[in-house]
Amino acid sequence: MPITVTLPDGSARELPEGSTGADLAASIGPRLARDAVAVSVGGSLADLFAPLPDGSSVSVITAASPEGRDVLRHSTAHVMAQAVTRLWPGARYAIGPAIEDGFYYDFELPGGGHFSEEDLPRIEAAMREIIREDQRFVREEHARLDGLQLFSSQPYKREIIEGVGGEATVSTYRNVGADGEDGWVDLCRGPHVPATGRLGHFKLTRLAAAYWRGDESKQQLQRIYGTAWESEAALKEHLERVAEAERRDHRRLGAELDLFHFPPEIGSGLAVFHPKGGMVRKLMEDYARSEHEANGYQFVFTPHLAKSTLFEISGHLGFYKENMYPPMEMEGATYYPKPMNCPMHILIYKSRQRSYKELPLRLFELGTVYRFERSGVLNGLLRVRGMTQDDSHIFCAREQLEAELESLLAFVLKLLRRFGMTEFEAELSTRPEKFIGTVEEWDRAEEALRASLVAAGIPYKVAEGEGAFYAPKIDVHVRDAIGRRWQVSTIQVDFQNPQRFDMEYVGADNGRHRPFMVHRALFGSVERFFAILLEHYAGALPTWLVPVQAVVLPVSEAHEAYAGEVVRSLRGEGLRAEAGEADETLGARIRRAKLEKVPYVLVVGDDDVAAGTVGVNKRSSERPERGVAIADLIERIRTDASDTAGLVPEAGDKPL
Repeated sequence: MPITVTLPDGSARELPEGSTGADLAASIGPRLARDAVAVSVGGSLADLFAPLPDGSSVSVITAASPEGRDVLRHSTAHVMAQAVTRLWPGARYAIGPAIEDGFYYDFELPGGGHFSEEDLPRIEAAMREIIREDQRFVREEHARLDGLQLFSSQPYKREIIEGVGGEATVSTYRNVGADGEDGWVDLCRGPHVPATGRLGHFKLTRLAAAYWRGDESKQQLQRIYGTAWESEAALKEHLERVAEAERRDHRRLGAELDLFHFPPEIGSGLAVFHPKGGMVRKLMEDYARSEHEANGYQFVFTPHLAKSTLFEISGHLGFYKENMYPPMEMEGATYYPKPMNCPMHILIYKSRQRSYKELPLRLFELGTVYRFERSGVLNGLLRVRGMTQDDSHIFCAREQLEAELESLLAFVLKLLRRFGMTEFEAELSTRPEKFIGTVEEWDRAEEALRASLVAAGIPYKVAEGEGAFYAPKIDVHVRDAIGRRWQVSTIQVDFQNPQRFDMEYVGADNGRHRPFMVHRALFGSVERFFAILLEHYAGALPTWLVPVQAVVLPVSEAHEAYAGEVVRSLRGEGLRAEAGEADETLGARIRRAKLEKVPYVLVVGDDDVAAGTVGVNKRSSERPERGVAIADLIERIRTDASDTAGLVPEAGDKPL
């Protein structure tokens, strides 16, 4: 008896009873049959050779799709684990998921052994042997006790199974060779590619340490990372992108450009900014201050620590204590370094009675906060323990919420564009299963956030149930010059704190009303955004944002006095300029200045002294200019650093 399935375009297709996803793909066309790696049945992924249910909605998953790449990567992780157990009999294997752009697997080697970098090519060779054997991935279902017996020598798999309910079954995938003999087996939900021969475009990338289930009190394992793609061309493109990302690594650029470092005497995750890095921060912060002032925000300043009672009311000690630094006991009170600025902004709001005429009240602070991040997750300026947030809290009436959110998102995007970010995506996180407040409040806040995204015209996806227990939120993501996605700004509507702190305002009816509270961090943190900008521009920051806009190089010592005059002229016009010394060859000094990413390298010699001109070697040009008048140079630098030229790329343009 035939079955009928519905395709993504809404059309129906009739197939013989027992048909699989592979049969469906073949019935559509040979190219799809070749590219298929799995199917989606009713929204759930399944193996290509699983029988299709009658009446189901089915889509074929191809290798080059995001879901298909996950299947390829997870299947490649299985092959890697099989290769490791071939090379190290008795190895214990834990978990091996697909991750963004790759996969990993965690192992415990027998006898306390350890992998080395030299082992990666050996493992790759064993993986290629398994791929040549074209072993089939065969799915099996087991009762819980049978699963425990099957993995009697694998304690990590047994622990996973022991966490499953007593009546539940567990699924495994067994790799079966061409001779039909049973091969390696792993505990897994699937799906997988039909056979190992469908794999092969992969590379193992690095080793790392990892605790079992991320718990520092549990066994430390060894993790092998890798990447896998649907074609050799896609793999090559990814590896080139990784190499480019390494070239742009903000930690390397921070050292090369003398911007910041992390002194061990201060502690991990706590950065100091050098004069040049400090200037970049100042420019970032000054621009943020001026724009906030122009858009009706009021500046506030709050201390770096507070009594524990404040964080008890806000809920931080109940929900966030493990990420807070330890308390200090002073004069009979307990103090904590602040992990967030919001409780103190609430106290400013509550310092006196508020009227509806004052709303919306927009408070802004560049406030430094402290969070005890685990050492394993620290990552340069991207993940630190001390950070400065460009933190805003907006207090508004219920009827003002929609307009305020729309205006707020537009403001966020405007400022991000100022820094050269032009490609935006967003994620709307909605009401979780456990929440506070009323469904009506949540629905209104979610709809207001959704409307602001529609008004902004940026693509977004909904993360159902991913909101915090007290609020829905928007996370804004940007794509950098090499296509990487970064989460930067967050806008969150908060129901919890106005209630916890009993916040009120007097309405037009003379009644007491509860305000809405909106949290907004635009950069996320100054440190993290600093790092993103460095990598986005590969260190060559826009002219308005560089610490030194021009360096003046005398051809010889005889021209040093004139070089000093040029520097004074530029500084007198508000430009950031420095003079170099004639202490080595001119070519070496020009090369060094360009390596320091200075936008304008100016050279002065006899003719320039006589004519009052400079030679210009622009960072973005290979051709030097001679005899440029000082006034013309000043106007050129000003134009380059202005709001209208080369500062904010138009939508869709790349900044590099």
